[in-house]
Amino acid sequence: MAKPSLVFSLFFLSLVSAKPLSPTLRFGNNGEFKILQVADMHYGNGKTTECEDVLPNQIPNCSDLNTTAFVKRMIEAENPDLIVFTALSVLENSKNGCETGDNIYGADAMDPVKSMDAAFGPAISSKIPWVAVLGNHDQESTLSREGVMKYIVGMDGTLSQLNPPKMDVIDGFGNYNLEVSGVEGSSLSKKSVLNLYLLDSGDYSTVPSIPGYGWIKASQQYWFQKTSLKLKRAYVKKPNSQKAAAPGIAYFHIPLPEFASFDPSNFTGVKQEAISSPSINSGFFTTMVEAGDVKAAFTGHDHINDFCGELTGIHLCYAGGFGYHAYGKAGWARRARVVLARLEKTDKGGWGGMKSIKTWKRLDDPHLSTIDPQVLWTKSSTVISSEKHFATYKFADDGYGLQQQSSPVALNISLADVMGRCTTRVVCFGASLLFIFLIPL
Repeated sequence: MAKPSLVFSLFFLSLVSAKPLSPTLRFGNNGEFKILQVADMHYGNGKTTECEDVLPNQIPNCSDLNTTAFVKRMIEAENPDLIVFTALSVLENSKNGCETGDNIYGADAMDPVKSMDAAFGPAISSKIPWVAVLGNHDQESTLSREGVMKYIVGMDGTLSQLNPPKMDVIDGFGNYNLEVSGVEGSSLSKKSVLNLYLLDSGDYSTVPSIPGYGWIKASQQYWFQKTSLKLKRAYVKKPNSQKAAAPGIAYFHIPLPEFASFDPSNFTGVKQEAISSPSINSGFFTTMVEAGDVKAAFTGHDHINDFCGELTGIHLCYAGGFGYHAYGKAGWARRARVVLARLEKTDKGGWGGMKSIKTWKRLDDPHLSTIDPQVLWTKSSTVISSEKHFATYKFADDGYGLQQQSSPVALNISLADVMGRCTTRVVCFGASLLFIFLIPL
């Protein structure tokens, strides 16, 4: 659970590239697009800001500069196309000396704007296009949530947006999407083959009878639904029409209640604290499932959780705490999460649409150790072949939903995926259903 703090939670997404800033994000000539997620930096005043929860022998020389050095090492080691800063705490001085937050602003920074500039320094000096979404403490300094986002939007190299330009009414600040185009010169160079959704997950409940953290509101979900549908239509229409929606990834700060659905038997990574999600479920997970394009959602907020598990076709993933002034666990290395999206080769040898999404984590140790590699999604998990495939489903024991009973082939595909993309014939046999899937290529 996130420690109480006067700091602000910011969930940052930064685009990393050695190339000059370009308004068009696209896959490289190697058919890859890499994202580096940096969670909960808690940046204060630089070398005068002490570290939290480190080993005794680390205390004398540990400060915000350790966080800065880790960012630089990760950029150099991974050479990513995108960096996600989830919770860059820029802290303001407090009278009682206590620290109470997740991200940018709050209890320890003499000058919050100066601290923000320093925290983003490695990205800006690398000529990296970057973006940010807000966390739960960003309004607790001298700037409002809107003010924080407006400042970020005006910083060098950022692709951040205050809010969707055509949405007159939407909750929060920093709800927007980014499109990643296919390889330059390929048949999909003018289509978005990977879609990124960024949302403001709020701060705290404004409803007196509902305690705890804020949540992704109905207006934001409406925007997400409209945007997802628009992107699907653009992807399947001519020229170079595709047969299904391009995959999507979502970024926001506070984990959804569904993050509590996992245990060590069905996730990769560790869970070392309670899930600090809203006390009510606003339904955003269901909204993502219904949209069908989001394959993974990434958050910060709970610093010593770093697990990633799959639920109803969507992976829910923590990055793990990154910053040295953020709370952590002594002896448990600060870490970052990497996501790698790859394109498939066409029959003619060019680059086509998405093939896979993978992830791993890097530790801030002498070797920048790589741990917990996972495949989050592959095209083969949703499109099998043009042949007929048979699978038998039965009603679940509780009377709700369906369970796969038998299949002559290994169908690594959810029923929702099949129903959404296939021509399906249904034949009832008592308490079972026989689905004949005619799956197009």
